[in-house]
Amino acid sequence: MFVSMRGAPFTVSGFRRMIERASQDAGLEIKAHPHMLRHSTGFYLANKGTDTRTIQGYMGHRNIQNTVGYTALSPNRFKGLWD
Repeated sequence: MFVSMRGAPFTVSGFRRMIERASQDAGLEIKAHPHMLRHSTGFYLANKGTDTRTIQGYMGHRNIQNTVGYTALSPNRFKGLWD
């Protein structure tokens, strides 16, 4: 899916190192890992107001409880509910 600067496929460890370097370059105080990209996608969709079932399908969660965590923390969860 992804290729390196040399045109070779990324290995799992190479992709992990790329994410770690990017987080260091950005000055993050945490050690970032690739799975954080998945979580950020879930939170982004929830904050955007995407329906929980839609997020569940997109993320490939069998159990809705795995998806609810993204929507429960959304600060915009009830915004515009009565507009």
